[in-house]
Order: sequence, then C-alpha cells, then structure tokens
Amino acid sequence: MDFNPGAVLAPVIDWLNANFHGFFALVTRLIEAILGGLEAALLVLPAGAVIAIVVIAAFFATGLRVAALAFCCLGFCWLAGLWQASMQTIALVVVAVAIAVAIAFPLGILAARRASVERALRPVLDVMQTVPPWVYLIPAVMIFSLGRVPAIIATIVYGIPPMLRLTTLAFRGVPTDLKELGQAIGAKPSTILWKIELPAAKPTLLVGLNQCILLSLAMVVLAGLVGAGGLGAEVTRGLTRMEMGLGLRAGLAIVAVAVLVDRLTRGALDRRKAI
Repeated sequence: MDFNPGAVLAPVIDWLNANFHGFFALVTRLIEAILGGLEAALLVLPAGAVIAIVVIAAFFATGLRVAALAFCCLGFCWLAGLWQASMQTIALVVVAVAIAVAIAFPLGILAARRASVERALRPVLDVMQTVPPWVYLIPAVMIFSLGRVPAIIATIVYGIPPMLRLTTLAFRGVPTDLKELGQAIGAKPSTILWKIELPAAKPTLLVGLNQCILLSLAMVVLAGLVGAGGLGAEVTRGLTRMEMGLGLRAGLAIVAVAVLVDRLTRGALDRRKAI
C-alpha cells in the first residue's frame, strides 16, 4: 500500500485554516502593510530621482565603485522598461531577507553555543535545503491563498537555512583566545558578543547573507507563479508566451538587482566596520 503524504497533510492544513484563521489574517495584513509601504516609498518618486538618491547614498556609505555599480544596475532596470517590477522585487527581497536574518541570526548563535540545539536543528535544515524550492509554495498558498504573502513566506523559509548554518559556523570559528581575553578583562557576555565575536565572525556572516539574498531572489522568480508580481511575473510571462526578449530582459534585471543588493549590503557593513 502506497503512502500518500497529501492524505496526512491536507487535514492538518484544514485544521490550521479553521483554528488559526485570525492569526493568518493578521500576518497577511502585517506583511501587506510593510511590503506596500516599502513599494510605495520606492515608487513615489520618478525613476531618475530614485536612481540619483541611491547613487548618492551609496557613494557616501560605501564609496565610488559601489555608487557606479548602483547607477548601472538601476539604470539597466529603468531602460529595460522593468522599473516598477524591479522595485516590487527589491521590496519583496528586502523584507524577506530582513525577516529571515532576524530569525536565523539568533538561532545560529544559540546553535553555536549549545551542541544540543545544533543537533536538533540539523535534520530540519537538511530537509529545508533538500526540498525543491517550489514545493514551499504549496502549503503557503493553501494557507495564505494566492498573492505576495505566500511568496514572501516561502522566500523566508527558503532563505533561513544558509544564514543559520553559516552563522553557527561563523561563531564556532571565533578563536577561543579572543573570547578568553574578553573574559579576562571583565567584559560582559553581551560586550564579548558584539565587540569581539561579531567582528571576528563577520566574513563568514557576509557569505551567509549573500547566500540568503541569492536564494531569496531565486524563490522570488518562482513566486511569480502564484501572483507575487515583480520580475518573477515578467519571467513567467515571457516563458508562457514564448517571448524570449521579455524573459531575457527580466532575467538580466534580476541579476542586476541581486548584484545591487549584495554589493550595497556588503559595502555598508565593511564601511561600518572601518568606522
């Protein structure tokens, strides 16, 4: 007799919808409000003004090279006729990555401190990274219906494992001598964490952040299948209509957004460390 996971999971989803409808509705309204506000902020000004603001901010925050890169990436999205879709994608990725990091960072520190936590999380993370990414959309759509909310939920779930694993690896790799030095001078545990361990772990943490951003963008493309909008919807439209030009432009715009977000984040963190 074949085992049918759907026969087991479907009643669970129905029970969750019946008993936690109010909570899911609250989560939907909260995410929609945050996402809508960020999108409105990105689209309220003309594209040229937004590009100028981002370039100037990037220059003062990270330097000339990243500012020039920001101009090229945003300029391409504008000239490709995908400005609104690009801003929608940036808003979705920023919100998803921020929430994923907020969840994964403290859990990674806890796993680095306690081996039992790391052993408990390891099989869960293995499953999360092995399951095909589009599978995450199925339960998200069943609970939150179609739209941006299931897309961002699935993106958050998909982006947590690499950030959590690399956070654990980063803090376990901090030299014991540095932590013992902090304890010897009487520093508080919080001071040791933020002033000693975090700077030492930052290179690995940046790799984790980079992976989280890239995987979130990959999920955003798939999320176009469930009505998330943005560049993922343009890629889906180009595929279904066999429009190679649209699909190629949207794909290159996704690359531009990925490079932009990664370099801005990395440059800002490096500049902050230097200060």
